[in-house]
Amino acid sequence: MIDNPRSPRVRAVAKLAKKSRRHEAGMFLVEGPQAVREALAHRASDVIDVFMTEQAAMRHQDLVDLASGAGIEVETVTDEVLEQMADTATPQGVIAVHHIVPFTLDQVLQGTPRLVVALDRVSDPGNAGTIIRVAVAAGADAVIVTDESVDIYNPKVVRSTTGSLFHIPFVTDVEWSVAESALRAAGLQVVAADTSGESLPDVAESGGLSTPTAWLFGNEAHGLAQDVLERADRVVSVPQYGPVESMNLATAAAVCLFQSAFALRGHPGSPQG
Repeated sequence: MIDNPRSPRVRAVAKLAKKSRRHEAGMFLVEGPQAVREALAHRASDVIDVFMTEQAAMRHQDLVDLASGAGIEVETVTDEVLEQMADTATPQGVIAVHHIVPFTLDQVLQGTPRLVVALDRVSDPGNAGTIIRVAVAAGADAVIVTDESVDIYNPKVVRSTTGSLFHIPFVTDVEWSVAESALRAAGLQVVAADTSGESLPDVAESGGLSTPTAWLFGNEAHGLAQDVLERADRVVSVPQYGPVESMNLATAAAVCLFQSAFALRGHPGSPQG
């Protein structure tokens, strides 16, 4: 058992909360039983270490079994050690260290993608992680995160995906202009989400979402740059029917992505249904 919260190994794991150290080491933290479960079930070859308190190991025997099946020995640690390693103030007793596996635009757009999510200058980790989770739920094929957005390996982003990060290919730190060209070359229309745009129900009703689509979401406070909006194939807004100033970015993204998912699959209520 690891019981010294000041040991070099514990400090090395704790330092992965910092972006510079994550990218220098090529590793990031995965916190919580659900996220670690998904990592072990779908990306076990990229999991480096798994740490659990004794109580957590008894509670989550399936994680111990998953790790063992992948040839990974779960290391037990004291509560104090786990608290030192974790980024969150109230850890759930389970942490994994995972390799950063860089994807390229060509890799994430290979085949015939029909629904792609792009984040440009999105700064809130919780929003970014939730949008990735929604993207997976909506059946998206890939996520693109520009170089001006939050680091996708930020512990709060990873926690907010609740393991969805391990179900979808994603590329990070790309310039939007480069990503935009690649998306068009892959046959996707670029649809920018902005309050100045056409009404989403009207666009869906006219069949505007029935073709492969890349949804672009911008900064929570400032939205997308004007030149980005001007280059988009369509600019679309989510109408609001009640007295609220605005919707949370992740909430608006969920509405947009599921409207596209319905249209692409010809579900009842979509133009093809």
